[in-house]
Amino acid sequence: MNTDLKWFKSSYSGSQGGECLEIAIPQTTSLPTIHIRDSKTPNAPTLTIAPATWSAFLPYAATYGSDQPSPH
Repeated sequence: MNTDLKWFKSSYSGSQGGECLEIAIPQTTSLPTIHIRDSKTPNAPTLTIAPATWSAFLPYAATYGSDQPSPH
């Protein structure tokens, strides 16, 4: 796990715990990446994706949040 990353979660995440993702975007890398982890298990493995993948995911998450069934 990269301890140099500064993790944050959405301002829409409540303080109740729940199903929250945290992301980190390194500022000092030549190849931009988005790091994603489960806020309940911060020492577990993380997912690292390209910014274009993250950008494609965000509208999907906004449309099919936890209260909407996924079309897949």
